[in-house]
Amino acid sequence: MTQNKPSQLARDLISRANRVLPGGSLGNLGGDLLIDRGEGGRVWDVSGNEYVDYLLGSGPMIVGHSHPEVLAAVRQQLDKGTTFFAGNEHAIELAEEIVRAVPCAEQVRFVSTGSEATLYAMRAARAFRGRDKILKLEGGFHGMNDYALMSVFPTDPPDFPQAAPGSAGIPSAVQESMLIAPFNDLETTTAIIDRHHDELGGIIVEPIQRVLPPAPGFLEGLREISEHYGIPLIFDEIVTGFRVAYGGAQEYFGVTPDLCTLGKAATGGFPLAAVAGKSEIMSHMDANSVPSESFLPQIGTLSGNPIAAVAGLKTLEILRREGTYERLAATGQRLLDALQQLLEQAEIPAKVMGHSTFFDVYFTDSEITDYRSTLLADTSKLAQFNSVLRSEGVIKGSPKFYVSTAHTDDDLSRTFGAFERVVDQLRE
Repeated sequence: MTQNKPSQLARDLISRANRVLPGGSLGNLGGDLLIDRGEGGRVWDVSGNEYVDYLLGSGPMIVGHSHPEVLAAVRQQLDKGTTFFAGNEHAIELAEEIVRAVPCAEQVRFVSTGSEATLYAMRAARAFRGRDKILKLEGGFHGMNDYALMSVFPTDPPDFPQAAPGSAGIPSAVQESMLIAPFNDLETTTAIIDRHHDELGGIIVEPIQRVLPPAPGFLEGLREISEHYGIPLIFDEIVTGFRVAYGGAQEYFGVTPDLCTLGKAATGGFPLAAVAGKSEIMSHMDANSVPSESFLPQIGTLSGNPIAAVAGLKTLEILRREGTYERLAATGQRLLDALQQLLEQAEIPAKVMGHSTFFDVYFTDSEITDYRSTLLADTSKLAQFNSVLRSEGVIKGSPKFYVSTAHTDDDLSRTFGAFERVVDQLRE
């Protein structure tokens, strides 16, 4: 599946993009990858090159591209309207399903993006708690809002709990409102919470941070210390929700937060995300339930639109079918194991880490437990790995592989062959 050179159409589109888009891209990946269509576990670029796809739109295509049942549900709704800025039956049904599925969910509010969801979750926690500061775990990715961009990828991390802005244009006041702790270091994190508990409005964490699994007892310890001080605990499950288990990471690990954010796998590839959690916190979004000074308005033009809602409902229906999660995990585990085995046989220092449904490789022989230990990995080798893999007809995101229910044995066979050729080149 070695890829052909870009077509004239691709070169023309790249030239046009460079004139009208900063950096010639949409800001997600480099502008040289132009996808024309997707089906199942594969995509085709505008030059006609075919790829086994582990990018999956950065995760939401958990049942594969262009799933016929999802498309049929969307087409049926298209004839009835696309958005109303008002309640609709499908959004109510989707909220009901989230409440049934997700342990912490008593009520739900919809937004359009994960960045909105984490912003509102932190705001709801602060409104409930009546405190201004949020504690996040260094290296945790919670989207593109100002608060989320604190200490997400610092190259020279400051001492804990000081935050470092991850973008230009963020007011210094935001930096002062965030406290940072190390993922998987319960002792240090607990000490920070003990010292600052009366300032904290909430704690936000990815239960699997990027692809780093929680150390035994870490999430449980966060739950215990947050409950001790009455600080709302937020699980950012934009990635893990409906992916690692139907009830998300909170079901998978048996730790229930106060709030969570959901998106990606819950949406069927359409713009929808959600904040879900305990009614006593979510009620701050209801002007009739709290004093006016505690009310949290939440308005979004496309929030809960019926197109995204029906796509989400059908996607969740597919995921509920018997054996789906077992097959999804088995597919991912085959990929993860094959890659780790090839790297070990080639004596290339590397660790394949994550969950069977999403994972990545760190090129290092050091132990990886938190953000600072990831800085020991060889990022240039990862970039080479990603580039050569793409040239062999397999694409992934710069930070991870995502696995779908649509990936077939043939997809895996082609991927294993690509892994072998990539590892051979890395060894040279």
